[in-house]
Amino acid sequence: MTDRAFAVVRSGALTTVQDLGRPGHAHLGVPRSGALDPPAARLVNRLVGNASDAAVLETTLDGCAVRPRRAVTVAVGGAPCPVTVGGRPAPWGAPVRVPAGAVLDVRAAVSGVRCYVAFDGGVAVDPVLGSRSTDLLSGLGPPPLADGAVLPLGCPVPAHARVDIVPQPAPPRELVLGVTPGPRADWFTAAARATLTTRAYRVSSASNRIGLRTEGPALERVSEGELPSEGMVLGAVQVPPDGRPVVFLADHPTTGGYPVIAVVRARDLAAAAQARPDTPVRFVPAGRR
Repeated sequence: MTDRAFAVVRSGALTTVQDLGRPGHAHLGVPRSGALDPPAARLVNRLVGNASDAAVLETTLDGCAVRPRRAVTVAVGGAPCPVTVGGRPAPWGAPVRVPAGAVLDVRAAVSGVRCYVAFDGGVAVDPVLGSRSTDLLSGLGPPPLADGAVLPLGCPVPAHARVDIVPQPAPPRELVLGVTPGPRADWFTAAARATLTTRAYRVSSASNRIGLRTEGPALERVSEGELPSEGMVLGAVQVPPDGRPVVFLADHPTTGGYPVIAVVRARDLAAAAQARPDTPVRFVPAGRR
């Protein structure tokens, strides 16, 4: 067949379709979703000549492999990883031509967590509420990739400014998250508030697209009362009963009942998408690094 589509040869641990998300629907209980590392998603789209909001693949740790039915230009970025086309090494972080029927194999990340794969024309699954993103919390958008699935591709732009290679930031060896006080900071003791911004934490292996969970000192509350559910924002640092902070990421719930001690500034969240389990984490007052 010669239609613009690709078949999934190896879906990997978790590979989803993501664009820049569906903002503006929190009042309906729908999270923003979208790529956890938006700069990386924009960058691979730029490399193949797409608009910055075209849908891409987001892989988790061990990559994926796909077979296009027509020749396509692709770019792989985000977490550094080996890339092969038809079994031969291909560049990471640069546009690559993949012949019809050849297998593009995005292998396990050597550092970081999430790779992004852009195809010229973008992944053309049907949009839901204006976005093609897979939302793991609400179930909106296409399901995660499965072996044997076939996904459509859009038509590439006839002419665009070619970009051969662009610099990409390395995944963090230490995750530094700038924070401002949250709406429920007064639910915690002064010692707990100081602990958050002076003690070291580590990324938990239980982290996912909903939230980055941490391991480290527990934060003590002033009171053990319960809050009624209230609105939650991207980057909210919520503290569940075990006292370990959780940073809400793209698929976070729009409401929650655990107190929010702080909010991470938006520009630091892309690095959180690439922080592997056991990566050191520091919360610092916004404006200080």
